[in-house]
Amino acid sequence: MTMIEDDEKFLTNNQGVRINDDQNSLKVGARGPTLLEDFILREKITHFDHERIPERVVHARGSGAHGHFQVYKSLSHYTKARFLNDPTLKTPVFVRFSTVAGSRGSSDLARDVRGFAVKFYTDEGNFDLVGNNMPVFFIQDAMKFPDLIHAVKPEPHNEIPQAASAHTTFWDFISICPESMHTIMWLMSDRAIPRSLRMMEGFGVHTFKLINSEGKSFFVKFHWKPLLGVHSVLWEEAQMISGKDPDFHRRDLWEAIDSGAYPEWELGVQIVEEKDEFNFPFDLLDPTKIIPEEMVPVERIGKLTLNRNPDNFFAEVEQVAFHVGNIVPGIDFSDDPLLQGRLFSYLDTQLLRLGGPNFHELPINRPLAPVYNNQRDGLMRHTINKGKVSYGPNTLRGNYPREAHVGSERAFSSSRQQLSGDKIRDRSKSFFDHFSQATLFYQSQSEAEKNHLVNAFCFELGKVDVLSVRERMVKLLMRVDQRLAACVASELGIDSAKLTVGEELLNLSVPADADPHAYQPITPPALEGRLKTSAALSMANTIKSTIATRRVAFLIAEGVNERFVEAMKSNLSAAGAVVSIVAPRLGEIKGSGDKEIRADFSLLTTSSVLFDALYIPGGIQSAHRLAQDERAILFINEAFTHCKAIAADNEGVTLLMTSGVGDFLNSKKEGEIDPEKRKEFMEGVLMNTDIKEGEESSSAHHFIKLIMQHRFWKRENRT
Repeated sequence: MTMIEDDEKFLTNNQGVRINDDQNSLKVGARGPTLLEDFILREKITHFDHERIPERVVHARGSGAHGHFQVYKSLSHYTKARFLNDPTLKTPVFVRFSTVAGSRGSSDLARDVRGFAVKFYTDEGNFDLVGNNMPVFFIQDAMKFPDLIHAVKPEPHNEIPQAASAHTTFWDFISICPESMHTIMWLMSDRAIPRSLRMMEGFGVHTFKLINSEGKSFFVKFHWKPLLGVHSVLWEEAQMISGKDPDFHRRDLWEAIDSGAYPEWELGVQIVEEKDEFNFPFDLLDPTKIIPEEMVPVERIGKLTLNRNPDNFFAEVEQVAFHVGNIVPGIDFSDDPLLQGRLFSYLDTQLLRLGGPNFHELPINRPLAPVYNNQRDGLMRHTINKGKVSYGPNTLRGNYPREAHVGSERAFSSSRQQLSGDKIRDRSKSFFDHFSQATLFYQSQSEAEKNHLVNAFCFELGKVDVLSVRERMVKLLMRVDQRLAACVASELGIDSAKLTVGEELLNLSVPADADPHAYQPITPPALEGRLKTSAALSMANTIKSTIATRRVAFLIAEGVNERFVEAMKSNLSAAGAVVSIVAPRLGEIKGSGDKEIRADFSLLTTSSVLFDALYIPGGIQSAHRLAQDERAILFINEAFTHCKAIAADNEGVTLLMTSGVGDFLNSKKEGEIDPEKRKEFMEGVLMNTDIKEGEESSSAHHFIKLIMQHRFWKRENRT
């Protein structure tokens, strides 16, 4: 055989056939559906799906719960799906949350996209809404999915780093894949480090279709809106939590359901009539784009409630098999090329992971609707079919099971669609604006969120060891926002003024025989007259009216005033918070009135980062003992540094002032601290220095209002 020289090593499939387009699947026209005959796509994704067993290739680390969904009112005008039409129906569901990049043993608090997959066990069959906590994705065509995941996974030569995108191969891929920029803004935002799975949004990502009983179809985007609001942790906290409790999210979900504090989300839809498909400044089929809520409001149509933990983690959470192709009458697919590829990939993945074609018979995957067909045998077959007929049509069994009548309300029928176009590998030119929505996302963030986003880019790109990759990323950020790019460049030691956005940056790995200029991404349109910000994109605008399930640490020691503890605990618990007593040691802690209080955690076994707020009750001896304990001072300082609500009563105020909070204030002479800066510095801190007997509950009302706000980000500017 003749050896091939390095300069002749063209890309091929596994049979040695050279490939001239590894970026686009084979479609009917640039915006048409993907063709089953695309052997290159099928080979590439099949190999990718089967790379790891038995763990999922992506979304390996997960947790889940059972519950139900109930629609508020009939949506019969839009869809014939029964579970969306009958408000009396409670449709059973199983929901699996997950991280994308890490293995089963990785931390819950990795900076990552979170999977949000819901299996509806409807009386018309199973419907799987397989989405994420971000409404957009990195790529526009499924052909690139194996490359994306290979880039973000641990680097193959040393299997480092685990569950992290802060490494060279990921950012190398992103830096030459400008279509990823919108999703990258979400990934670098605080959305990627949620406070709880119960406090994050979910999205169907793709545009789907709803079909009513008359055969009329509508485009639809699915949203999950958490009733507890959308909240995050700081990146420093996320790193610390990964060390203190890598099961933080999994434990939080389990304990909330176990205690009866059932997580709830409302299902929202954005519905677009087919005649309006092209009335937007972006393409509805582009999975890197959202429909801003100012353009099409989200209508909340029903509620999801999770009320039962799994009985067996492996049998349910691990063996549950989601498939974006599991739909019911009244719901259908769009021609989104990423969605079209997922329709093949999910089923193919489950065949290997769960040992063959009968995974649908596992209890967690089994539909409530009866199953009648002529499929037989195969590995792990559970059903024992009787009789000698296993084909159709037949006469020996009266043609049973027979097809449903054409036009039957309860039978699935695809939406009618006229198609025409060349059989080509191409991408619609309407997909080539890669920056305007990335800019919209950034400009919609609060100042604190923008700062966190800058810090995230600096951390991630600071882990990249190739200068050209860092520079390419700064060039891409220049097309999103000049201030953002300048801040990141400064931290990375790059002179952004010397960088220019060249055509090499806009490479889309176009086919070798194509005109590269035809594939150049569209320059972001002028923002004049267009949407500049969208309130729904900032977590600063989320629900802040409840402290339900918020974890509050009470820091105490021997000699604590038990009246303060009892009064505050009673008020916070009544408002739905979860109170934990933290002391220097475990066991019974004797109060100043000789009443004993059981410690839930010692300062050795817990940390401030595992709580949402801190309360320091009064008691002379308690305050004195804690002031001598460096662990207690660290606990207070971390709560303050991480911008959490803090309340202190009487001698508890003295202890607070012994910490770094007091050190800062006491180090300044009178008049040296700007009154406005001092106000910002102490925002979210409640100090009551003279509470008398019988007045112990007086601070609880104010403290509850502070906890509702989640964080007080202005404290970050105290230097």
